[in-house]
Amino acid sequence: MKFDMVTKSKSFTSSDFGCKPEEREMSEYISKGVINLDKPSGPTSHEIDSWIKRILPVEKSGHGGTLDPKVTGILPVGLDDATRAIQLLLTAPKEYVCLLTFHQDVPEERIREVFAEFTGKIFQLPPVKSAVKRELRTRNIYYSTIYEIEGRDVLFRIGCEAGTYVRTYCHNIGEALGVGAHMAELRRTQVGSFNEKNNLVTLQDVTDAYHFWIEDGDESFLRKAIMPMERAADYLPKIVIKDSAVDAICHGADLACGGIAELADNIQKNDIVAIETLKGELVGAGHSLLNSNEILESDSGFAVNVSKVFMKPDTYPRFWK
Repeated sequence: MKFDMVTKSKSFTSSDFGCKPEEREMSEYISKGVINLDKPSGPTSHEIDSWIKRILPVEKSGHGGTLDPKVTGILPVGLDDATRAIQLLLTAPKEYVCLLTFHQDVPEERIREVFAEFTGKIFQLPPVKSAVKRELRTRNIYYSTIYEIEGRDVLFRIGCEAGTYVRTYCHNIGEALGVGAHMAELRRTQVGSFNEKNNLVTLQDVTDAYHFWIEDGDESFLRKAIMPMERAADYLPKIVIKDSAVDAICHGADLACGGIAELADNIQKNDIVAIETLKGELVGAGHSLLNSNEILESDSGFAVNVSKVFMKPDTYPRFWK
């Protein structure tokens, strides 16, 4: 998602501290990296994490949004320091391509009518085998586009709010038509700003890239297979802060209006926002206390209630008391 940035206070950054994410030294680049992994059918998401730790010299890895073993597609994986940043994707919008199979014949016109009804806000009851409490809840379906109908099979693409169960979505459509239906195949094609055109790699690609670096000293393949952890926040509206405000945030302070250099022009109150340095480093994230116009007009008070901090203290000098 693209956001237009507006300047609140003209500011400059020092080259004496911090670093542009793309220019990090290789070991730091890995430890603050995320992989846009193309998950194969078969292994669990947690097994993928374990395999990544064996392939790369990392102690920790974690994924953003679990996929069932048989489901393929986008599985963002965070490495070491980036495992916390990857959690930002748990609330990110998702997109899937799904093959639904009806249990009886249904006229094509009726199929299209019901799919149109199952957009916008819908009610869902999570499956019996799920990691969340089984209670009725609402989820937003942004779009549901039918690509092809062949007999009882329907191929469609769905964009949805985080926490939507596509398996349940298929079951409910079958119930609405009175014939029953199930999800035959599913592939996730987008998580936040991670998609199939954005450095999507396989486990074999990661393995090869690592060996090119270790055996030949060639970093280029690994820098393509791994992206800076900042990419996990690309779908969020951003607030860019002055160098003088960075260390205060790292020590647990909320973000004051006076520490802001730039911001996205469409921030609304209570939006989750990403906080970055002038070099593009991810500092933290939190809920906005004001909208963009209010932040631009305010020289005092707080703009963001910071709930997550990703940068280590003392990365930038202390300008606060």
